[in-house]
Amino acid sequence: MPSKRLSVVVTRRLPDVVETRLSELFDVRLRDDDTPMSKTELAEAMREADVLVPTVTDRLDAGLIGQAGERLKLIANYGAGVDHIDVDTARSRGILVSNTPGVVTEDTADMTLALMLAATRRIPEGLATMQSDGWQGWAPTAFLGGRLGGRRLGILGMGRIGQAVAKRARAFGMQIHYHNRRRLRPEMEEALEATYWDSLDQMVARMDILSINCPHTPSTFHLMNARRLKLMKPDAVVVNTSRGEVIDENALVRMLRGGELAGAGLDVYEHGNDVNPELRNLPNVVLLPHMGSATREGRVEMGEKVIINVKTFADGHRPPDQVVPSML
Repeated sequence: MPSKRLSVVVTRRLPDVVETRLSELFDVRLRDDDTPMSKTELAEAMREADVLVPTVTDRLDAGLIGQAGERLKLIANYGAGVDHIDVDTARSRGILVSNTPGVVTEDTADMTLALMLAATRRIPEGLATMQSDGWQGWAPTAFLGGRLGGRRLGILGMGRIGQAVAKRARAFGMQIHYHNRRRLRPEMEEALEATYWDSLDQMVARMDILSINCPHTPSTFHLMNARRLKLMKPDAVVVNTSRGEVIDENALVRMLRGGELAGAGLDVYEHGNDVNPELRNLPNVVLLPHMGSATREGRVEMGEKVIINVKTFADGHRPPDQVVPSML
Protein backbone atom coordinates (compact mmCIF):
# COMPACT_ATOMS: atom_id res chain seq x y z
CA MET A 1 0.00 0.00 0.00
CA PRO A 2 1.19 3.61 -0.52
CA SER A 3 2.82 5.39 2.43
CA LYS A 4 0.17 8.11 2.55
CA ARG A 5 -2.78 7.63 4.85
CA LEU A 6 -5.67 5.62 3.47
CA SER A 7 -8.75 7.48 2.31
CA VAL A 8 -11.71 6.11 4.29
CA VAL A 9 -15.38 7.01 3.78
CA VAL A 10 -17.87 6.22 6.59
CA THR A 11 -21.49 6.07 5.43
CA ARG A 12 -23.30 6.68 8.76
CA ARG A 13 -22.60 8.44 12.06
CA LEU A 14 -20.70 6.17 14.46
CA PRO A 15 -20.02 6.60 18.20
CA ASP A 16 -17.81 9.67 18.84
CA VAL A 17 -14.92 7.64 20.21
CA VAL A 18 -14.88 5.51 17.04
CA GLU A 19 -14.99 8.52 14.70
CA THR A 20 -12.21 10.22 16.67
CA ARG A 21 -9.93 7.21 16.42
CA LEU A 22 -10.64 6.77 12.70
CA SER A 23 -9.74 10.42 12.15
CA GLU A 24 -6.46 9.97 14.00
CA LEU A 25 -5.40 7.00 11.90
CA PHE A 26 -6.77 7.69 8.42
CA ASP A 27 -7.79 10.39 5.99
CA VAL A 28 -11.44 9.90 6.88
CA ARG A 29 -14.62 11.45 5.55
CA LEU A 30 -17.39 11.27 8.11
CA ARG A 31 -21.12 11.68 7.67
CA ASP A 32 -22.52 15.04 8.78
CA ASP A 33 -25.98 13.70 9.61
CA ASP A 34 -27.20 10.26 10.56
CA THR A 35 -29.10 9.43 7.39
CA PRO A 36 -28.32 6.71 4.83
CA MET A 37 -26.34 7.70 1.77
CA SER A 38 -28.18 7.75 -1.54
CA LYS A 39 -27.02 5.43 -4.32
CA THR A 40 -25.39 8.40 -6.00
CA GLU A 41 -23.48 9.29 -2.85
CA LEU A 42 -22.40 5.68 -2.35
CA ALA A 43 -21.18 5.43 -5.94
CA GLU A 44 -19.18 8.63 -5.51
CA ALA A 45 -17.66 7.38 -2.26
CA MET A 46 -16.68 4.08 -3.87
CA ARG A 47 -14.96 5.90 -6.71
CA GLU A 48 -12.90 8.12 -4.41
CA ALA A 49 -12.04 5.99 -1.37
CA ASP A 50 -9.48 3.32 -0.60
CA VAL A 51 -11.79 1.94 2.08
CA LEU A 52 -15.57 2.14 2.47
CA VAL A 53 -17.15 1.62 5.90
CA PRO A 54 -20.85 0.84 5.23
CA THR A 55 -23.65 -0.35 7.50
CA VAL A 56 -26.67 -2.59 7.06
CA THR A 57 -28.63 0.32 5.54
CA ASP A 58 -26.28 0.47 2.52
CA ARG A 59 -27.30 -1.91 -0.28
CA LEU A 60 -24.05 -2.60 -2.16
CA ASP A 61 -25.27 -4.69 -5.06
CA ALA A 62 -23.37 -5.82 -8.15
CA GLY A 63 -24.30 -2.70 -10.11
CA LEU A 64 -23.05 -0.34 -7.43
CA ILE A 65 -19.86 -2.27 -6.80
CA GLY A 66 -19.29 -2.29 -10.56
CA GLN A 67 -19.01 1.52 -10.38
CA ALA A 68 -16.23 1.40 -7.79
CA GLY A 69 -12.98 3.09 -8.68
CA GLU A 70 -9.60 1.42 -8.92
CA ARG A 71 -8.67 2.81 -5.50
CA LEU A 72 -11.31 0.91 -3.54
CA LYS A 73 -9.69 -2.19 -2.08
CA LEU A 74 -11.60 -2.84 1.15
CA ILE A 75 -15.23 -2.71 2.26
CA ALA A 76 -14.96 -2.77 6.06
CA ASN A 77 -18.55 -3.40 7.09
CA TYR A 78 -19.76 -1.99 10.40
CA GLY A 79 -21.78 -5.03 11.46
CA ALA A 80 -21.68 -8.81 11.31
CA GLY A 81 -24.23 -9.45 8.58
CA VAL A 82 -23.08 -8.95 5.00
CA ASP A 83 -26.22 -9.94 3.07
CA HIS A 84 -26.49 -6.31 1.93
CA ILE A 85 -23.12 -6.63 0.15
CA ASP A 86 -22.51 -8.60 -3.04
CA VAL A 87 -19.35 -10.23 -1.72
CA ASP A 88 -18.76 -12.31 -4.87
CA THR A 89 -18.81 -9.24 -7.12
CA ALA A 90 -16.50 -7.40 -4.74
CA ARG A 91 -14.12 -10.34 -4.73
CA SER A 92 -14.13 -10.47 -8.55
CA ARG A 93 -13.13 -6.79 -8.56
CA GLY A 94 -10.24 -7.42 -6.16
CA ILE A 95 -12.08 -5.73 -3.27
CA LEU A 96 -11.84 -7.40 0.14
CA VAL A 97 -14.83 -7.44 2.49
CA SER A 98 -14.58 -7.57 6.27
CA ASN A 99 -17.19 -7.56 9.04
CA THR A 100 -17.46 -7.44 12.84
CA PRO A 101 -18.49 -10.93 14.02
CA GLY A 102 -19.15 -11.89 17.61
CA VAL A 103 -19.60 -8.37 18.96
CA VAL A 104 -23.40 -8.32 19.16
CA THR A 105 -23.88 -11.90 20.39
CA GLU A 106 -24.73 -11.18 24.01
CA ASP A 107 -26.76 -8.03 23.27
CA THR A 108 -28.90 -9.77 20.65
CA ALA A 109 -29.44 -12.79 22.89
CA ASP A 110 -30.59 -10.48 25.69
CA MET A 111 -33.10 -8.85 23.35
CA THR A 112 -34.34 -12.24 22.17
CA LEU A 113 -35.26 -13.20 25.72
CA ALA A 114 -36.77 -9.76 26.26
CA LEU A 115 -39.06 -10.30 23.25
CA MET A 116 -40.02 -13.75 24.49
CA LEU A 117 -41.03 -12.28 27.83
CA ALA A 118 -42.79 -9.32 26.24
CA ALA A 119 -44.82 -11.51 23.89
CA THR A 120 -45.76 -14.20 26.42
CA ARG A 121 -46.34 -11.95 29.48
CA ARG A 122 -48.23 -9.18 27.60
CA ILE A 123 -45.79 -6.50 28.73
CA PRO A 124 -46.70 -3.98 25.99
CA GLU A 125 -50.38 -4.17 26.99
CA GLY A 126 -49.52 -3.53 30.61
CA LEU A 127 -47.25 -0.63 29.67
CA ALA A 128 -49.90 0.94 27.44
CA THR A 129 -52.48 0.65 30.23
CA MET A 130 -50.21 2.41 32.71
CA GLN A 131 -49.21 5.13 30.28
CA SER A 132 -52.85 5.88 29.46
CA ASP A 133 -53.75 5.98 33.18
CA GLY A 134 -56.19 3.16 32.56
CA TRP A 135 -55.20 0.79 35.38
CA GLN A 136 -58.08 0.09 37.74
CA GLY A 137 -56.09 -2.03 40.15
CA TRP A 138 -55.04 -5.65 40.46
CA ALA A 139 -57.45 -8.38 39.40
CA PRO A 140 -57.04 -12.18 39.46
CA THR A 141 -57.67 -12.58 35.73
CA ALA A 142 -56.12 -9.37 34.38
CA PHE A 143 -53.27 -9.50 31.85
CA LEU A 144 -52.86 -13.25 32.11
CA GLY A 145 -49.94 -14.53 30.08
CA GLY A 146 -47.85 -17.67 30.17
CA ARG A 147 -44.63 -18.60 31.93
CA LEU A 148 -41.45 -19.45 30.04
CA GLY A 149 -40.40 -22.25 32.37
CA GLY A 150 -41.18 -25.68 30.98
CA ARG A 151 -41.86 -24.44 27.45
CA ARG A 152 -40.17 -25.93 24.41
CA LEU A 153 -37.91 -23.42 22.67
CA GLY A 154 -36.92 -24.17 19.10
CA ILE A 155 -33.83 -22.28 17.93
CA LEU A 156 -33.45 -21.92 14.17
CA GLY A 157 -29.73 -21.29 13.69
CA MET A 158 -27.39 -22.46 16.45
CA GLY A 159 -24.40 -20.19 15.86
CA ARG A 160 -22.96 -17.79 18.41
CA ILE A 161 -26.24 -15.98 19.04
CA GLY A 162 -28.36 -19.14 19.03
CA GLN A 163 -26.11 -20.70 21.65
CA ALA A 164 -26.22 -17.53 23.76
CA VAL A 165 -30.03 -17.62 23.56
CA ALA A 166 -29.99 -21.28 24.62
CA LYS A 167 -27.87 -20.51 27.72
CA ARG A 168 -30.28 -17.78 28.80
CA ALA A 169 -33.36 -19.88 28.08
CA ARG A 170 -32.03 -22.73 30.20
CA ALA A 171 -31.83 -20.35 33.15
CA PHE A 172 -35.58 -19.75 32.67
CA GLY A 173 -36.21 -23.48 32.76
CA MET A 174 -37.00 -23.89 29.08
CA GLN A 175 -36.42 -27.05 27.08
CA ILE A 176 -33.89 -26.37 24.32
CA HIS A 177 -34.31 -27.72 20.79
CA TYR A 178 -32.54 -26.61 17.65
CA HIS A 179 -32.17 -26.97 13.90
CA ASN A 180 -28.91 -25.96 12.27
CA ARG A 181 -27.06 -26.46 9.03
CA ARG A 182 -24.51 -28.51 10.98
CA ARG A 183 -25.13 -30.40 14.18
CA LEU A 184 -23.18 -29.22 17.22
CA ARG A 185 -20.50 -31.37 18.76
CA PRO A 186 -21.85 -33.80 21.40
CA GLU A 187 -20.13 -31.97 24.25
CA MET A 188 -21.70 -28.68 23.18
CA GLU A 189 -25.14 -30.25 22.96
CA GLU A 190 -24.65 -31.71 26.42
CA ALA A 191 -23.53 -28.38 27.88
CA LEU A 192 -26.58 -26.63 26.44
CA GLU A 193 -28.90 -29.58 27.15
CA ALA A 194 -30.05 -29.13 23.57
CA THR A 195 -31.90 -31.60 21.34
CA TYR A 196 -31.03 -31.55 17.64
CA TRP A 197 -33.71 -31.88 14.96
CA ASP A 198 -32.58 -32.82 11.48
CA SER A 199 -36.06 -31.98 10.17
CA LEU A 200 -37.07 -28.34 10.59
CA ASP A 201 -40.69 -29.26 9.81
CA GLN A 202 -40.83 -31.75 12.66
CA MET A 203 -39.20 -29.33 15.08
CA VAL A 204 -41.44 -26.31 14.45
CA ALA A 205 -44.57 -28.46 14.74
CA ARG A 206 -43.68 -29.29 18.34
CA MET A 207 -42.32 -25.99 19.70
CA ASP A 208 -44.01 -23.49 22.01
CA ILE A 209 -41.64 -20.69 21.01
CA LEU A 210 -39.53 -20.44 17.86
CA SER A 211 -36.48 -18.16 17.88
CA ILE A 212 -35.05 -17.16 14.50
CA ASN A 213 -31.27 -16.81 14.78
CA CYS A 214 -29.96 -17.68 11.32
CA PRO A 215 -28.50 -15.27 8.74
CA HIS A 216 -30.26 -14.23 5.55
CA THR A 217 -28.86 -16.15 2.59
CA PRO A 218 -30.48 -17.45 -0.61
CA SER A 219 -31.12 -20.74 1.19
CA THR A 220 -32.79 -19.12 4.23
CA PHE A 221 -35.02 -16.65 2.35
CA HIS A 222 -38.60 -17.41 3.48
CA LEU A 223 -37.33 -20.49 5.28
CA MET A 224 -40.35 -19.93 7.51
CA ASN A 225 -42.84 -19.82 4.64
CA ALA A 226 -46.63 -20.17 4.81
CA ARG A 227 -46.51 -23.97 4.71
CA ARG A 228 -43.99 -24.20 7.53
CA LEU A 229 -45.70 -21.56 9.67
CA LYS A 230 -48.93 -23.56 9.40
CA LEU A 231 -47.13 -26.52 10.97
CA MET A 232 -46.75 -24.56 14.21
CA LYS A 233 -49.15 -24.94 17.12
CA PRO A 234 -51.84 -22.25 17.41
CA ASP A 235 -50.57 -21.31 20.88
CA ALA A 236 -46.96 -20.92 19.67
CA VAL A 237 -44.97 -17.68 19.55
CA VAL A 238 -42.39 -16.62 16.93
CA VAL A 239 -39.45 -14.37 17.85
CA ASN A 240 -37.09 -12.93 15.23
CA THR A 241 -33.96 -10.91 16.07
CA SER A 242 -31.97 -12.10 13.05
CA ARG A 243 -33.14 -11.10 9.56
CA GLY A 244 -36.66 -10.30 8.48
CA GLU A 245 -36.32 -12.04 5.13
CA VAL A 246 -36.23 -15.45 6.83
CA ILE A 247 -39.99 -15.21 7.51
CA ASP A 248 -42.73 -14.77 4.92
CA GLU A 249 -44.13 -11.66 6.59
CA ASN A 250 -47.46 -11.66 4.77
CA ALA A 251 -48.10 -15.27 5.77
CA LEU A 252 -47.14 -14.46 9.36
CA VAL A 253 -49.64 -11.57 9.42
CA ARG A 254 -52.44 -13.77 8.11
CA MET A 255 -51.82 -16.42 10.76
CA LEU A 256 -51.54 -13.95 13.63
CA ARG A 257 -54.69 -12.18 12.50
CA GLY A 258 -56.56 -15.47 12.14
CA GLY A 259 -55.53 -16.84 15.53
CA GLU A 260 -53.39 -19.58 14.01
CA LEU A 261 -50.41 -18.31 16.03
CA ALA A 262 -50.55 -16.88 19.53
CA GLY A 263 -48.08 -14.08 19.03
CA ALA A 264 -44.80 -12.75 17.69
CA GLY A 265 -41.89 -10.63 18.88
CA LEU A 266 -40.07 -8.96 15.98
CA ASP A 267 -36.99 -6.77 15.85
CA VAL A 268 -36.41 -7.15 12.09
CA TYR A 269 -38.69 -7.02 9.06
CA GLU A 270 -38.75 -8.44 5.56
CA HIS A 271 -38.60 -5.03 3.89
CA GLY A 272 -36.38 -3.15 6.34
CA ASN A 273 -38.08 -0.14 7.89
CA ASP A 274 -41.03 -0.50 5.50
CA VAL A 275 -43.00 -2.47 8.08
CA ASN A 276 -46.22 -4.19 7.09
CA PRO A 277 -48.89 -1.82 8.50
CA GLU A 278 -51.06 -4.75 9.54
CA LEU A 279 -48.38 -5.83 12.00
CA ARG A 280 -48.74 -2.51 13.83
CA ASN A 281 -52.45 -3.13 14.41
CA LEU A 282 -52.21 -6.64 15.85
CA PRO A 283 -52.53 -6.81 19.65
CA ASN A 284 -50.54 -10.06 19.85
CA VAL A 285 -47.38 -8.66 18.25
CA VAL A 286 -44.43 -6.87 19.88
CA LEU A 287 -42.48 -4.69 17.44
CA LEU A 288 -39.05 -3.18 18.02
CA PRO A 289 -37.02 -0.93 15.65
CA HIS A 290 -34.05 -3.25 14.95
CA MET A 291 -32.48 -2.50 18.33
CA GLY A 292 -31.19 -5.96 19.22
CA SER A 293 -27.55 -4.82 19.09
CA ALA A 294 -28.22 -1.29 20.33
CA THR A 295 -25.97 -1.01 23.36
CA ARG A 296 -23.28 1.63 23.75
CA GLU A 297 -20.74 -1.05 24.54
CA GLY A 298 -21.62 -3.14 21.50
CA ARG A 299 -21.56 -0.27 19.02
CA VAL A 300 -18.15 0.89 20.25
CA GLU A 301 -16.78 -2.67 20.04
CA MET A 302 -18.09 -2.91 16.47
CA GLY A 303 -16.20 0.27 15.63
CA GLU A 304 -13.05 -1.06 17.24
CA LYS A 305 -13.24 -4.16 15.06
CA VAL A 306 -13.66 -1.98 11.96
CA ILE A 307 -10.56 0.00 12.96
CA ILE A 308 -8.54 -3.18 13.48
CA ASN A 309 -9.61 -4.52 10.09
CA VAL A 310 -8.72 -1.28 8.30
CA LYS A 311 -5.45 -0.77 10.19
CA THR A 312 -4.35 -4.36 9.53
CA PHE A 313 -5.13 -3.89 5.84
CA ALA A 314 -3.23 -0.57 5.80
CA ASP A 315 -0.22 -2.38 7.23
CA GLY A 316 -0.27 -4.78 4.29
CA HIS A 317 -1.93 -7.76 5.94
CA ARG A 318 -5.21 -9.59 5.55
CA PRO A 319 -7.98 -8.13 7.75
CA PRO A 320 -8.62 -10.54 10.64
CA ASP A 321 -12.37 -10.54 9.93
CA GLN A 322 -12.21 -10.89 6.16
CA VAL A 323 -15.36 -12.46 4.74
CA VAL A 324 -14.73 -15.41 2.44
CA PRO A 325 -17.30 -17.41 0.44
CA SER A 326 -17.18 -20.37 2.85
CA MET A 327 -18.49 -18.08 5.61
CA LEU A 328 -21.65 -17.15 3.71
